[in-house]
Amino acid sequence: MDKDQLHTQIKELIISSLNLEDLTVNDINDKDPLFNEGLGLDSIDALELGMEIKKKFGVTFSEFEDNSQIFYSVETIADYIIKNLSNTQK
Repeated sequence: MDKDQLHTQIKELIISSLNLEDLTVNDINDKDPLFNEGLGLDSIDALELGMEIKKKFGVTFSEFEDNSQIFYSVETIADYIIKNLSNTQK
């Protein structure tokens, strides 16, 4: 999967799953934080986004670990998906 395409899919997922209709894919920078000073997402948004990522890409997140680094930006989410897709395909 092309990384730019994956970034676009993640941005579309963020917008649709969190009902952020006032944003477009171009409004979200790949490296900008998604939480707090970035898009202003919160822990409930992280849960919803995590569930949608699991449905769309088949990757899971540990409920016992701090996933904040994974959900830091579109780029960190994409890196996690790529790493875990390759692990499941071995």
